[in-house]
Parts: sequence; C-alpha cells; structure tokens
Amino acid sequence: MINPKAPIPSSSSSLPQLLRCFTIFLYSIISMLKGKLKLPEKARKAFPDRLGSLVVGFDDREEDNAGLGSVFDFGEELETFQPNGFSSNRESDRNEGDGDGFDDEKMGGVGESDLRARQRPERESGSISVLQAIAAEEKRSDLEHELSQPEINLEKLQRVAATGLPDGGSLRATTWKLLLGYLPSSRDIWEKELAENRQKYAKLKEELLLNPAEVTRRKDGAMSSGDNQPADSDSDIDGPLKRHEISQEDHPLSLGKGSVWHQYFQHTEIAEQIDRDLQRTHPDMKFFSGDSSFGRKNREAMRNILLLFSKLNPEIRYVQGMNEVLAPIFYVFSTDADEQNSANAEADSFSCFVRLLSDSVDHFCQQLDNSSVGILSTLSRLMELLKANDEELWRHLEFTTKQVKPQYYAFRWITLLLTQEFNFQSILRIWDSLLSNTFGVQDMLLRLCCAMLICMKGRLLSGDFVANLKLLQHYPEINVEHLLQVARDLRVDASSYHFSM
Repeated sequence: MINPKAPIPSSSSSLPQLLRCFTIFLYSIISMLKGKLKLPEKARKAFPDRLGSLVVGFDDREEDNAGLGSVFDFGEELETFQPNGFSSNRESDRNEGDGDGFDDEKMGGVGESDLRARQRPERESGSISVLQAIAAEEKRSDLEHELSQPEINLEKLQRVAATGLPDGGSLRATTWKLLLGYLPSSRDIWEKELAENRQKYAKLKEELLLNPAEVTRRKDGAMSSGDNQPADSDSDIDGPLKRHEISQEDHPLSLGKGSVWHQYFQHTEIAEQIDRDLQRTHPDMKFFSGDSSFGRKNREAMRNILLLFSKLNPEIRYVQGMNEVLAPIFYVFSTDADEQNSANAEADSFSCFVRLLSDSVDHFCQQLDNSSVGILSTLSRLMELLKANDEELWRHLEFTTKQVKPQYYAFRWITLLLTQEFNFQSILRIWDSLLSNTFGVQDMLLRLCCAMLICMKGRLLSGDFVANLKLLQHYPEINVEHLLQVARDLRVDASSYHFSM
C-alpha cells in the first residue's frame, strides 16, 4: 500500500508520473474502503476487485509492491468492448473463397473507414472502459428490475431494448417475448400463458407432423383400450381374416387432394428442402451445424417449426430463407439461462416466429408481389425514404449507374430481416432495435436499409454498376452502433413516404 506521507512529486515532474501517482493513490483508497465497507452483491459485481482490471496494462501484483514504476502506458488508448460485449471481427469471412471480400485497400479511402469497426492489436481481455462497465451494469440492473415488476412497462422496455440488450442470462429471451407480444405485460399470468401455448404446440405437432400410419395406429389403440370386448371377439377365429376397410382418402397410393397420405408425401418434399437449408444455416456455429447430437437436436427442432408453419399456411408454405429468420429466435430462446424456458425453446420459438412473420409474410408470397402489401411496394417505399434523406444518392442509383434497382440487393435485406448481411452477434443487436421499434419492425427495417445505403454513399457515388451491385450484395463490415444511429436520425417525408402502422 502506498505511504500517504510520501512526498508529492514536484511541479517539474512529468505529467505521466503525476497521473501514475494519482492512480495508485486512488487504488489504495479503494482497497481500504472495500475492506471496511460491506457492499451489496450487485455493487460488488459492478465494483471490480482490482482497479487494474479496468485499466490497460495493469498487471496483477501483490499489494506490497508499492514502487512507482511504469504501471501502464498513458499514451495507449483504452480498449473497449464492442456493443453487447461482442467483438466486431467476424470469425470467418462470409465471402472467403469467391473473391467478394472487401478490405481496407478496396475501400479506396472514401470515408467509410470511420464506419467500420476499428482493428486493434490483441490486448488483455479484461481491458474495458470503466464507463462502459458501469453503464452495462446499470442497464442490466434496470432491466432486471423492470422485468420483476407485476406490470411490465412496455414503453420503458422498448427504450432500453433499443440501445441493446445485455447478453447472458434470460434478459434478451424474456424481453423479445414481451416485445413480440408472446408474453403479456402482466407478470402474474406468464406461467399460465406459457403452459397453454406450449400445450397447444405439442398438440399441433401430434396432429400434423406424425406419419398417417402412426396416427391410425394410435386411434385404433385408443378405441381398443376403451372397448371391453376384444377387437375380434365377434369374428370366426377359424375363418379367413377380415380386411380392414380403407377409404380412398386414407389409401397410401391415393392421388386425391383430400388424401392424408398425398398431403403427407407433398410435405415430405418440403421437409427435404428445409433439411438442405438448415445444413447451410450459420455453418460456422456449432449450435446450428455439425454432426454432434447437440447440432442435430437443434436442427430437428427448427425443422419441426418450419414444417409445421408450412402445413398451417398452405398458400405460402415454406419459402427458402425462413430458416434464417427463425435462427436468431431459436438461438436466443435455447440459450435462456432458465432451464424450463430453454427446454421449451421449440414451442416458444414457433409462436414468436409466427408473430414476427405476420407483418412481413406477404413478402414471401409471389402472387402479392405487385400488390400494395407485396415486396415491390416495400422496395418502392425504401427508395422514397432514400430520396427524402439523400436525393443525390437516390438519383445516382436510379439514373446514373444503369439503375441499380433495389430488387437486386434489398429484396434479400427485407425478406430475411438483414440476417445474411451481418455476423450473428451483430444480428442480435440489430434485432434488439427492430423488435423494440415503436412503429413496428418494418418501420425500423426500412430505416436500416436506407442507412446502409447512406453509409456507403462515398463508394456508391464513385462506383459503376458492377462495383455498386457487388458492394450491396456483399455488404462490408460496419460499426453497427453507428449504422443504428444513422437509421434513427433519418427524417420521414410525410408527403411522399408512409409507414404502415
């Protein structure tokens, strides 16, 4: 511990020496206070055991080492975690191998380097900003307090979620369920609502996902168990066996539209398509991929959800890409720290997946493409929003470069809710804002798509048709918090742009 009677460096001492002395003196005071004061548990979490864990280069030392040598470099910038504690670096380049990756040299120094996450050398994992640590703990505490109330304030929950939800625990899973309307605002009836919804899902699976032969077998078994007489008691045992009467609709070879077997075989083809798509869902994550029982179990649950959705929506069925929309929901619910919730992730994910698609399901229906609720109308509203906020860029894309139409790039952005444009951790952060938007998911989604164009303005203005198309179809890595801020700051021209409420 530092000697409080030690002489203070003279005015001729360098600034770094003064700062070092002040830092060590502050640490000694904190150490003494923590030894005498009894802090509550939450305060202890936010209050690190050593000041050095919050400062770059502060090595763990014994308390009797009171030398005033170099403790850390003051010329070195403090490292901070990216939002939600995830690194901005992708584990693997999405475009590796096909020549579509974008590096700093290809950026051409047009100004987008400030938008991309800064690349820094590896440092100690404990080197985080003090202010960020305090802010993150305050957000977590506020969120835990709000979710523990008998009546949830949804407006406050939306404001907190819009800034990003903490990782770990049950906070994101519970908040998403509330934002999607799966959980009611009254906490007292959560248990009842969850039990009913999970029971309904189990019944739907039994009715729609079982092989027709299995359904018939169960029915026959139920009828036999309820009859006091043996099933063949009235038959002549020595005579020929009687054939079961099978209607045309129940025959496995029937081609009738009403045949349960014909419907079953039709959905078998859809199930095969779902299986192929699930194999390509985030292949870099063990949660979704691999031959382990863990990965197979998760894919099987997602397969059930998508196949059940297809059977319940025969006009739309399953459309390629729905697996990407389901993935974030199922991941968040499956990793819920509450064991009962994680065990029922499949049922909860199905209900929330249906709710999420309810606002955008028309985008998957080709027959509605040219209608007011179809994808082409939505793409038109996107370009109107761009025109209202950056007419120069809008004019360049519409007229100067052979019309880089939004169908070429934004179709995927919108229908898949940006799930293929960013790494998985960034997707979770973006969805916090999407789901918490006061005016709905589609409002914030179009704002984000417009912001993605504006953030690439320099490169788009200087690029030709081919370069711009390649850029937008393989969107480069970007600082997600900056992108979200640009989206929030966009103005809406009421005379030419109208969000559906």
